[in-house]
Amino acid sequence: MWTNFHCHTRYCDGKHTVNEITDEAVRLGLRAIGFSSHAPFLPKLPWCMVKDHFHTYLEEIRKADELHEGVEVYAGLEVDYIPDVIGPADFRNQLDFTIGSVHLIGGVPGTAMEIDGPHERFKTELARIYQNNFQEAARVYFDSTRRMIRDSRPDIIGHMDKIKIQNLHGQYFSENDTWWRNEIELTLMEIARHGCILEVNTRGIYQKKYPTTYPSPWVLERAHKLGIRVTISSDAHVKTDLVREFTTAAHVLLQAGYREIHILSAGKWISQRFNEQGLTG
Repeated sequence: MWTNFHCHTRYCDGKHTVNEITDEAVRLGLRAIGFSSHAPFLPKLPWCMVKDHFHTYLEEIRKADELHEGVEVYAGLEVDYIPDVIGPADFRNQLDFTIGSVHLIGGVPGTAMEIDGPHERFKTELARIYQNNFQEAARVYFDSTRRMIRDSRPDIIGHMDKIKIQNLHGQYFSENDTWWRNEIELTLMEIARHGCILEVNTRGIYQKKYPTTYPSPWVLERAHKLGIRVTISSDAHVKTDLVREFTTAAHVLLQAGYREIHILSAGKWISQRFNEQGLTG
């Protein structure tokens, strides 16, 4: 039995409806499912929800919760952070939880760089915006993440080090580089200071875009020492990915020293013991 609080629906770039995903959650025996479609904002991006659909999205989630027994259903959003434009706090009072993620850096859509788009596009934007200085782009990425935590405090920090997806073959940096480790440390300290939950995201593994979780195992070892709470998610865009590589994520967390993850239960965040097969409480 697992939970998953990061999954996308047809309201954004997901492939299935709220009910189809909830049906699959019941079939898999999930204890809870949290929907987190990409939040709407302007200018409209193809992977974000249309603003006019937001209330219908919430209604469908509430109905799914009423219709499905045996699984708790929660309404959330994955909210991008762009200073003075959008942040998790903008939606907090309308949701059960928020995931705060940084996908765009260096401006607003149309001028910003998308950190997890196709690599060739990333290279073009890195040259255009940052004169091929990956370290500077990464610094802006982590600085935006830290500012999001301070200014907008989401419940969950989404795929904290995902910009590394553009470094699959090590062409830009090593995770042992001092500057990279310093950015990670500063970000973890901000997460610990504000009490956010750190997502352990498996999407890069099952999509074969990166060999480890977001964040990396060594980052989770440091997070454990700092007392940072964690949750496991798959960032599912199709219903068959709801628990993909959860055994791997659990193994990584156990190796890092964790024995509990955090889940929503009866509307409250609680700690729950786990092993590689699932929740044990």
